[in-house]
Amino acid sequence: MKYALQLYSVRDGIKNGADLLSALGKVRQIGYEGVEFAGVQKLPAETLRERLDELGLTCVGAHISLDDFKPRHLEKTLAYYRTLGCQQVGVGGADIFEEKKLVKALEILENANREAEKWGMKVYFHNHTHEFAPPAKSDNPAWVIDRLKQACYLQVDTYWSFYAGVDTPALLRENRDRICLVHLKDGNDGTPCAIGEGQNDIAAILKASEEIGMEWVIIENDDPVPDGLSDVARSLQYLKNHF
Repeated sequence: MKYALQLYSVRDGIKNGADLLSALGKVRQIGYEGVEFAGVQKLPAETLRERLDELGLTCVGAHISLDDFKPRHLEKTLAYYRTLGCQQVGVGGADIFEEKKLVKALEILENANREAEKWGMKVYFHNHTHEFAPPAKSDNPAWVIDRLKQACYLQVDTYWSFYAGVDTPALLRENRDRICLVHLKDGNDGTPCAIGEGQNDIAAILKASEEIGMEWVIIENDDPVPDGLSDVARSLQYLKNHF
């Protein structure tokens, strides 16, 4: 497996397009082979692709808004990320706490994924903890996840699933056909941290990710300390030292 970085982890150093292009170089220098975008700072796709190719970085994925997947925006969205060489693009989170909103989101995601597959791409949804909270009168903790995976693919955030009390390695194995990316994340008592500095079972997650055929795992830290670049450097060094 190869390691990519969710660029949200280094957002403290990205305020504009020039910063993003610079950050890509720093991320590559640390040793990451791929990136998942979390905003593109209004840069043309061709400019970003040129920078990725220059650095030898792969665009593994991207977090964009649910609105970007609505029919009126969909073709433009898919064209942009296909230019980056991205084979999957997803939603980093959405307001799906009410049934009506969830149903609408599922409709958008299902249509987007159906169209994306015509482009040789996939659409995915990235979980947080609340997708594992069962609704009233239900004891199924995967209630939302089960519905999401019927509409699109899943990107499992392995710390938020762990924090929700889910057996994450089992979740990965049981949904291997509907998972296209894995977020490798660590944390303590609900606060994310660098890989190897928290409570999550990183070894078990990596083993399960390998078993289900993940080519990439994506490292992310929502709350890097003391700053994004040094934090994600510690994560990668930990992985290189132990796996």
